[in-house]
Amino acid sequence: METTVKEFADQILGRALQAGAVFAELGQAETDRIVDAVHKAAFNQRVRLARMANEETGMGRWEDKVLKNVVASQLVYEDIKGLKTAGVISEDFDSGITEIAQPVGPILAVIPVTNPTSTVIFKILISLKARNPIIICPSGKAIRCCAETARICYEAALAAGAPEECIQWLNETSREQTQALMSHKALALILATGGTGLVKSAYSSGTPTLGVGAGNVPVFIDASADIPFSVSQILMSKLFDYGTICASEQAIVVESAIAEAVREEFKRQGAYFLSPEETAKLEAVAFDAAKILVAPAAGVGEKYPLSAEILAPILAFYVEPGFDDAVNRCIDLNFYGGIGHTVSLYANDEARIKEFALLMNAGRIVVNTPSSQGAVGGIFNRLSPSFTLGCGTGGKNITTDNVTARHLVNIQRVARRRDNQRFTRFDVNLYLDESLDADAIDRMFNRNY
Repeated sequence: METTVKEFADQILGRALQAGAVFAELGQAETDRIVDAVHKAAFNQRVRLARMANEETGMGRWEDKVLKNVVASQLVYEDIKGLKTAGVISEDFDSGITEIAQPVGPILAVIPVTNPTSTVIFKILISLKARNPIIICPSGKAIRCCAETARICYEAALAAGAPEECIQWLNETSREQTQALMSHKALALILATGGTGLVKSAYSSGTPTLGVGAGNVPVFIDASADIPFSVSQILMSKLFDYGTICASEQAIVVESAIAEAVREEFKRQGAYFLSPEETAKLEAVAFDAAKILVAPAAGVGEKYPLSAEILAPILAFYVEPGFDDAVNRCIDLNFYGGIGHTVSLYANDEARIKEFALLMNAGRIVVNTPSSQGAVGGIFNRLSPSFTLGCGTGGKNITTDNVTARHLVNIQRVARRRDNQRFTRFDVNLYLDESLDADAIDRMFNRNY
């Protein structure tokens, strides 16, 4: 008898709930032992999994996907290994508040085709660190590599003492199955990484969701920047895995005073600038000698397709009269499909860096840093390494953080009785009804009782 979509979801979540009940009884040391084992197993298979992802999806460079797997396993582990996620995590005698971490419950992890194995590793590690069972829901174009990654992590977790079914994965996907899982009453949280439509569905499911918005990263090269260095970093970032990271640069914005120098430096380092005719026919243009295609652009919006996010080695190029105009162009680009995500700046003038940052609506403002690696964190800065980059309310997300294990626990607060001087120092007669007598006031505020 064929299983219905509802029965399918019931079975998956039923197993997850059983695993979660066992997981919730584990202490910090037991949890950390599991996470350590899983990160090592994933790290040891980093090359094979990168090759699998590249072969199955046909996207990116397998060599770069190796580094993604390193970030997702080793660097994520180093970032979260000292985090307290089980039992009492803090006690403050003065305030009388004790904090206790509890698992949130079963998590559905939606995986994108662009970073499949690395995102699976990352989401499994942060979920297990918080003692949550996880269900891997891969892109239909990356099922095999995601399943193999999940299997490696699951076997390592079981060997280290994790409960059975703490990691589950789908060997086939459909919109109906995904929707049934997303809206299931037993599901605690969705970790959604993928296309705009999928993330919107997650938010519409009624289940709490940590999703991420689209990236359309503008890069401003200020007059104070080191131009050769800036260009080399941009090329390194945009060419990494052929620009498939959502935080990769999408448009270069420069002031007219340095435009020619920037243009020549890009050419010197292997970029090809398209003519207006070639820009209009970009899909039909290919140059074997070019590292990257740069398309001079005049505007932002639907009439200018190259002003949107393009996960490929293509950059739009804008020349503006001065600093204020350049900043405004970056704002336009940021708001056109990338609000709240990431912006990039190359500058050595601190005043301009601060002014630029204050005007941007972005969770990450990376300075003198390749945007792809800088936004993900863990290599060129001390942001938490993450493959789920929050975009804040601008991007219709709940956080601007690089999402990690600390976002996957519920914090209980035991509040012991303490006098709060912020309240008791007030003269209550100033804001209570004058008809109340002194005894009534004392009873209300428990004075002398």
